[in-house]
This record gives sequence, structure tokens and C-alpha cells, in this order.
Amino acid sequence: MDVTDTSALVTGAASGLGAATAAMLAGRGVRVTGLDLPAALERAPDVPGVRYAPADVTDRAAVAAAVETAAGQGPLRTVVNCAGIAPSARVLGRGGVHDLELFETVLRVNLLGTFTVLALAAEHIAATDPVDDDGQRGLVVNTASVAAFEGQVGQAAYAASKGGVHSLGLTAARDLASAGIRVNTIAPGVVETPMLATVSDEFRAGLAAGVPFPRRLGRPGEFAQLVAAFLDNDYLNGTTVRMDGALRMAPR
Repeated sequence: MDVTDTSALVTGAASGLGAATAAMLAGRGVRVTGLDLPAALERAPDVPGVRYAPADVTDRAAVAAAVETAAGQGPLRTVVNCAGIAPSARVLGRGGVHDLELFETVLRVNLLGTFTVLALAAEHIAATDPVDDDGQRGLVVNTASVAAFEGQVGQAAYAASKGGVHSLGLTAARDLASAGIRVNTIAPGVVETPMLATVSDEFRAGLAAGVPFPRRLGRPGEFAQLVAAFLDNDYLNGTTVRMDGALRMAPR
């Protein structure tokens, strides 16, 4: 799908996977609206072609406004959901039962937030003219995680939310097929993002050592390359691709 002179919406765009994706799209001539929390946007990179919209993905009105902003920059063709959180807590730990409000918050951000952006953006994409003889109008890429398949100790909420994102992909692709909208999902393994910035070099080295090949952490740019591959191959639809160097997570 040719996305030159179109618009895109990327969530979690201030850093990590979202920032790399926003920059990649802007480099392809796309007018990108990068959505993130106001505090995160204070540290967002200045990238030509990327404008930012402060919003929480759990706030329907704010998401709707961001979608409107993106659609106002040209035909909305591309949506990439990267916003997410990953707190750790056991179902039953030393402090008692998993905080139920925390569990709900993780589901709201990672799963409900993804769905909200997908659904509201799909409405706008469906109203655009097709770009080819197949009737294609746009692409949505969601971010799951290898935790959707091999959740570790302490990842009950995160794994459940990302498992939901994975399961959403095929159904959403089928639901939106009549509108010419493809939906794909990326399940990253251990990637060098701000989520890992607070851990020690020794801990990161240990994570990298567990990856069969290449024996290193993934890079945000590699995630962006995979989004580009989804754009370039119109027959990729309803699928989840693991980007993990053949990693299969151990229990802990």
C-alpha cells in the first residue's frame, strides 16, 4: 500500500517502538500524529513530519480527538498501537492477592486502549476512497508481546492483556475486511525500550543471553521495519508475527 501523502496515527509515539515507527512513517512521506501522555510528550523527539497529540488511550474523547486530528492531515491509512504498560505482580504474592485495580488498569490501557484506537480509527479509514482495485483502504498494526504466549511469573495482568490483543487481531481483520482494512499484530520479545531503561546493564545482558539468535536485545527500528513490511505486503492480514530472535520465555 502506497502511503505517500497520507496520514497516520501512532500511539505511544514519544519513545521506543512508537517513536521509531512514527519516524519510519514520516520518512515515507506520511503525515504522522503521535499520541502519548502529556508528560511523555515533553521528552518526545522532534521529527519532521510528526506532530504530537496529548491523550490517554483509555480516554475515549481524547482518542476521538486525536483520530480527528490525524484524519484532518490527509486520508487516514495507517494506525499503529504501541501504547502500553507492564507492571509486575503475582496472582498471590507475599503481600496477598494481586491488586484488582492494577489488573483492571493494565487491561484498560493495553487491551481496551488498543481496541478504542482501532475502532475509532477504522471508522475514519472506512470513509476514505480505496487505494487499489482490491478495495484496500488502510492498515492497523497492534502490539502484543511474547508474554501473550509464555507469560512469566508476575505477568498475569500483562500476559492476559497482550493475549487479548493477539486474539483481537484475526477477528478485527475479519470484521473490517468489508471496509478494506487489514489488521496485523506484532509480538515483540525483549526489546531495548524505555521499559528496560531502569534496569541494570547486568540484567539487560542476562536477558540478551537468553535470546537464541541474534543474541542481543531487539531494537525499536526492527519493529518499525516490520510495520513497513506490513505496509508493503498487502496479503499480510489477520496474523501475529513474533519478533523475538526465537526466544521462548522461561517461567521466570
